[in-house]
Amino acid sequence: MQLTRSIPLGTHVQGFLIYAAGDTAAALLLHQFSWLRLLGMALVGGLLYSTEVPAYFRWLDARVPVRPEGSQLRKTSRAALTLLYFNPLWIARHYVFLGVFGGAAETLSLALLPVAGRSFLLNAPVSLAANYYIQNRVATGRRFMASAVFSGVMAVSYALSAAWL
Repeated sequence: MQLTRSIPLGTHVQGFLIYAAGDTAAALLLHQFSWLRLLGMALVGGLLYSTEVPAYFRWLDARVPVRPEGSQLRKTSRAALTLLYFNPLWIARHYVFLGVFGGAAETLSLALLPVAGRSFLLNAPVSLAANYYIQNRVATGRRFMASAVFSGVMAVSYALSAAWL
């Protein structure tokens, strides 16, 4: 299994554009738009997320291969393992990026962890359903894009959760 293979340029571009668009929508809803945040989150999506998410999906494919005739347990396991990856610590890290690039680094503290945990629990049913679809219905080569689009939608949810929770 090769987790550290080179990532196609198109994957980085997708991450750059999709994550930036999702976060920009969230920032506009919260009246927190800034060019630094747009650029920072675009770089996070285009460099970090576009590298680590496909690597995790390759790991998942090696552990629980996609099988069209696979059991319901196998399909649900794929979704659950994806949900475990996008866990409260992943959400908290995303909040840290938002704080750093949004000019609010001074507000960052361990208090983000309970907020991330509540956000995770609040969104878990939707995330499980979306990841079930992504992991079992979307072609392997399109999973990152589908996941990035879903994450962009969730970025709006996480941003609103951070404000509301």
